[in-house]
Amino acid sequence: MDLVYSTYEAKARFSEVLRHVREGRTVTISYRGEPVAEVRPFEQTPGTIEERLKELRRRGILQPAHGPKQPFKPVARLPGALERFLAERE
Repeated sequence: MDLVYSTYEAKARFSEVLRHVREGRTVTISYRGEPVAEVRPFEQTPGTIEERLKELRRRGILQPAHGPKQPFKPVARLPGALERFLAERE
């Protein structure tokens, strides 16, 4: 059975929503009858950061950068911009 709460109900019964989630259930929050959010138990991902990064790359969620690394360049150089900004703050 799906648990669906309107935004008003979820706010008024937040402790109840969390109790369901702690029990392992997923709760859907709706706004005007349309689902907008899902509250579900947090999944702990075991392993080191390297193992998690490898898994994200395998799933296609994380992709390595392409091309040579280049330093960031400022979009515009305006002499004295920092001084003017700080003067305006005072």
